[in-house]
Amino acid sequence: MPVQVIDGAPETLLPSHLQKVDLKYLQMGCDQANKYFQGTVILSYPLTKLGNGTEFFKIVLQENSCSKTSTINVLFFGRLADDCGKVVHQGDTMVVAGFNVAKSPSANEDDRHCCHLEVAEDAGSTPVAPKYTYTPLNHLQGGTIVNLYGAVKFFKPPYISKGTDYCSVVTIVDQSNVKLTCTLFNGNLDALPKIYKIGDIVRFHRIKIREYNEQMQGITGIGFASLTFDGTVGAPIVPRTSSKLYSFTEEEQKTIEELRMWAASNLSVCGPTAKLSGVQPMLFFDLTCQLVGKAEVDGSSFLLKVWDGTKCPYPSWKVLVEESDLEGDKVLIHRLRNLIVDILVYDNHVKLAKSLKVESFLRIYSLHTKQASAENQPDVSYVEFHLHGGTCYGRGIRVLPENNPDVKELKAFMDSVNLTESQNVESMSSVELDVIVSLLNSLYFYCFTVLTDHQHLDDTALNTILNSAVPQQYRIRAKLRTFKPQKLYQSVKLYCSKCNSLQEVPDGDDFDLILRDCAATAPNPEVHNSLWYHSAVWDTENQGQRKIAVHFVKHDELLQEPEDTLIMVQGGTLKEIRKLSRRFKCIIPVRSTKEDLELLDLSAPFLLQGKIWHYGCKQCSNQKTIQSLSSLAEEEPSWEPTEIARVLGIEPLQYVFVMKFTLDDGTGALDAYLFDYEKFFQIPASEVLTSSLLQEKMEMIMKILCPPGTKLDDLPWLECCIRSYNVKDGMEQQVCYQIFDTMVAEDVI
Repeated sequence: MPVQVIDGAPETLLPSHLQKVDLKYLQMGCDQANKYFQGTVILSYPLTKLGNGTEFFKIVLQENSCSKTSTINVLFFGRLADDCGKVVHQGDTMVVAGFNVAKSPSANEDDRHCCHLEVAEDAGSTPVAPKYTYTPLNHLQGGTIVNLYGAVKFFKPPYISKGTDYCSVVTIVDQSNVKLTCTLFNGNLDALPKIYKIGDIVRFHRIKIREYNEQMQGITGIGFASLTFDGTVGAPIVPRTSSKLYSFTEEEQKTIEELRMWAASNLSVCGPTAKLSGVQPMLFFDLTCQLVGKAEVDGSSFLLKVWDGTKCPYPSWKVLVEESDLEGDKVLIHRLRNLIVDILVYDNHVKLAKSLKVESFLRIYSLHTKQASAENQPDVSYVEFHLHGGTCYGRGIRVLPENNPDVKELKAFMDSVNLTESQNVESMSSVELDVIVSLLNSLYFYCFTVLTDHQHLDDTALNTILNSAVPQQYRIRAKLRTFKPQKLYQSVKLYCSKCNSLQEVPDGDDFDLILRDCAATAPNPEVHNSLWYHSAVWDTENQGQRKIAVHFVKHDELLQEPEDTLIMVQGGTLKEIRKLSRRFKCIIPVRSTKEDLELLDLSAPFLLQGKIWHYGCKQCSNQKTIQSLSSLAEEEPSWEPTEIARVLGIEPLQYVFVMKFTLDDGTGALDAYLFDYEKFFQIPASEVLTSSLLQEKMEMIMKILCPPGTKLDDLPWLECCIRSYNVKDGMEQQVCYQIFDTMVAEDVI
């Protein structure tokens, strides 16, 4: 057999007469009949045809060698080229036997071995199917390409990324209890894993592993492929994949069964699923249903009419669209009118919603029910169904195949529903009529923000405000025409309430440079250990004998549990301090002088608490000695940042959102500044920069408040309190406006 892709020692797979040959011993003119060469595929070229019509396939193999030239070109011809082109991928380990050695014409250009290997095979032969080694999640290393098995702990259905590719995010775990988050991209939606629920089992081949923020991540690379299996114990082991070429062994079947059993005991595999008959207002849940109609509502929302065979216990809203715009069987929609609910999907989900085929079966993730009241009957309520924009909490839509077990169960139930009973009501109740009237009004008057005070004020037109005396407070209803900054993370600033100064949040690289500069000076052993802290010193390996000192602050001369302990760290790098912050409650970076420990310059954070870094104002702080902390250690220390700042004489800086909104109500337009800690977005400004989920949530909110590419008339209304005030600009007075006592409505969040 000329070529085989292996998963272990070749001696167990190849004939005993074959002997391994290293690159340095390869030369032309020698008999290679009893030799084999082993290497890793680092590059493969597209399958082509030579001028005479012969199939041709080229790869580059790398030998596990320390020699200067460790790679060689391998050329396959004929039937073997076609077969190898289908099964060989980057990262595979290959054994090649039965080859000829010839001079490489490209050796001077590609800096590979001066010879190449030529492999051909009779038309009746085929290469052996690949066998793979699977890496446990607790053995992953950055910079490698591996094969994995895992149970799905969390996932986001595929969505359009910022480019042209589809993206899917999935977090997997295995029996090692280590989790791995994978970000997968592909221009072909069907090429991404077909994950339907928590607990599904996935197999990833040739996934790249990289280390980011001291955590392992998986990303797609050349040759990535996946299989997905139902995670239910005892369910048939049938892979979900769009590929027709894959291998699957009995040993792997055993791996899946073991992983299923483990996941059933260790994962919460039951998601927030619900039937329409069980929905309640203000609920987020997953819905399995059938699509019976769809229609475009506006540029940022799309209507889906669905049913699951059960009846919603509340009157549900009916979204008004032109009958000509509604796609679907009108007769069927009329027959199911009392079982159908209308779902509005927004923003990034619209493109997928448009592509859905009527009669297809769907699973809609993180669907939101909201309670509303009819305009002229406030005591009568109904339920609205929304799939908000963004991908927070796995929000999205998946099309389920008809052979899916959940679909089979749903179809059987739908077939048993007595449609005659469900139609035994008036064609349209007075409540539904009121709902429709209310919805007509809500298209124009529903506000996505709410006031937290000053509800007694009447609305004031913007042109009136622009021509009024300063200062004053107003209540307005307007639309958000534009906002700055567009890159929302840039809106987070540091603010000093004492001198009213604003500054940018320092970059982590700057902090790392400060730490490395301090680490160049060895800790002073004379300031180690005292009545209120205990010191420990470590030598770092292969880093010029750098020393790290950690000073553990005591309470009643006793050390506390790590999660309750404040430590002072000297000589550590940013990476090392981040590791310590996962275990200890608070960290203060320090350096030592001849007499004592002292804080770093306030360009660095004076305190780290988890992922939040606390900074002090250079202008307003009057720093005290580090010994001042001993007064807190004497009490039952809670190690609150404000208390630590107080005893150290530091004026703390606060994280704030600073944005400029251009508001327009049709009578005029003005720029109003948003200066907020956490009330407006209901998101702490101090946590946004370290949380991708919060950044995504903030982006979703702004897309709802100001949908991109939407005309002014189609923008939603916002209700705000604004105040006018004067700012002195040189010798002139400038009028400014600020939003206050306003927050984003809960259903948007």
